[in-house]
Amino acid sequence: MDEQDELKETLAAVGPRLRELRRRRGVTLAALSRTTGISESTLSRLEGGERRPTLELVLPLARAYGVPLDELVGAPQTGDPRIHLRPVQRPGLTYVPLTRRAGGMQAHKLVIPPRPRGTEPETRTHEGYEWLYVLEGRLRLILGDRDLVLAPGEAAEFDTHVPHWLGSADDRPVELLVLFGSQGERAHLRARTT
Repeated sequence: MDEQDELKETLAAVGPRLRELRRRRGVTLAALSRTTGISESTLSRLEGGERRPTLELVLPLARAYGVPLDELVGAPQTGDPRIHLRPVQRPGLTYVPLTRRAGGMQAHKLVIPPRPRGTEPETRTHEGYEWLYVLEGRLRLILGDRDLVLAPGEAAEFDTHVPHWLGSADDRPVELLVLFGSQGERAHLRARTT
C-alpha cells in the first residue's frame, strides 16, 4: 500500500471512529453540536464518511471528548509509551487523566481538597461503575445511606446509579486512583498467590 492509499484509508476510518466514540459516550448529535459549534448535519456527514475530516472539524471534537487529536484520527504511535499528564481543574477537585483512549475504562488520579466548613455534601448519580483506591489522606465516601471513611490502601467499588459523594474526611487533601467505566464496566482484578 502506498502513502496515498494509506492516507485515504486513515481518513476513511475517522468518521466511524467518531460515531463509535459519540455513541459510547451517550452523546447526541444535537448536544455535540452545541458543545463544538459544528452543525448537526456536518457532524452527521463527517461520521458517515460523506465529509472529509479537517483540522477545523476534528480539533473541537477532540476537545469536546477530552482525547488527544491523534487518537481521533488513528495516528500511529510515536514509540514513546509515556503518558504526558495534564492536570484538569474542576470545581472542588483536580484530576489527572492516566489513560488516553476514548471510551471504555478510564483511569484518573484525583486530588480533592478539604471541603469548606459549613457546606453539606451533595450526592449525585450517573451512568457507570467506579472503583477507587486511596493513595494519601482520608476519603469520605457517602454511598446511598452509608457514610464511610477510607484510609490509604483501602479501596471501594460501586455502581454510580447509587447516590454518591466523594471528599476529604478531614482538613487535609485526599488523593485517590479512580477507574471509571461509563458503560458499567467493572474492574476485574486477578491476584496471584505464590
